[in-house]
Amino acid sequence: MEIKQEEIFSKILRAGRRTYFFDVRETKASDYFLTITESKKFTNDDGTFFYKKHKIYLYKEDFSEFHGILGEMIDFVIKQRGEEVISDRHQKEFKPEEYKDVVSNESKSFTDLNFEDI
Repeated sequence: MEIKQEEIFSKILRAGRRTYFFDVRETKASDYFLTITESKKFTNDDGTFFYKKHKIYLYKEDFSEFHGILGEMIDFVIKQRGEEVISDRHQKEFKPEEYKDVVSNESKSFTDLNFEDI
């Protein structure tokens, strides 16, 4: 099946360094399919930047199962970990938490850790 590159309907989701593109496209047979593209920005050492892109082609015959599994996976993640983002990479003002010595309950900065403490 050869694919036309014409977009029929598009939405964009910007999420930090990532951008997601959702595009409905048309085949030569005039049927529709969905492409989902993740574009992630990276910076070279010289300050210039480039993008890495990953694309999924999703055809109508797979919509129902894909939708069901995606919903199930999202529900599982939310049920297990909630909606709050817990990755320190996603927290704008992340500062390492104080390291607490289990034995003495003495508060130390993470960088003050000695090999004898381990």
